[in-house]
Amino acid sequence: MTRLRKLSVEELPEDIRKMSRADDKTPLELGLTRIFAHAPEMTKGMSAFAASLKIHRTLPPRLIELVRLRVAFHNQCRSCMAIRYPDALADGLNEDLVCSLEKPMEADELTERERVAIRFGELFATNHLAIDDAFYDLLKTHFTEAEIVELGFNVALFVGIGRFAATLNMIEELPDRFQEPGEVVPWGPDAVIMR
Repeated sequence: MTRLRKLSVEELPEDIRKMSRADDKTPLELGLTRIFAHAPEMTKGMSAFAASLKIHRTLPPRLIELVRLRVAFHNQCRSCMAIRYPDALADGLNEDLVCSLEKPMEADELTERERVAIRFGELFATNHLAIDDAFYDLLKTHFTEAEIVELGFNVALFVGIGRFAATLNMIEELPDRFQEPGEVVPWGPDAVIMR
């Protein structure tokens, strides 16, 4: 059960309700906004940051989504693992690729660039101090410095907000397998495609 009260659409501050297009979304699509809106000004700031990452994105949506899902696994953020974004699906993401995240360094379906980005996300989520000079040299063989900053901002959002979301335990609206106790994985059936 969710550990903080989810605000109803009617309870959302008007500007957040408009910004999130709350009247046109399902409860699952509104997601964390229903909890974050307890602190409306901070919610607007976080939403602006997240929107900026998407609006100004130069990295492929497929790559970002693969990294997001692998980080979600390490965070054990169930709502993060359950959802898929349409821009990544349009960019070639499919459930076979998601299944490759079980062992991404061995997956032939992933490009070397995707594997390096996923490894960066894994290390950021599990052992950030292992991201040393050698790893940055590896990143620079696949990404420009601007792309590394973009990747870092995305991963920082995924790790930080994903961990907060995991502690909130907002699972009631998720498919059954994401409500089971114990460790869950993003690969498998029942992904929810966001609109």
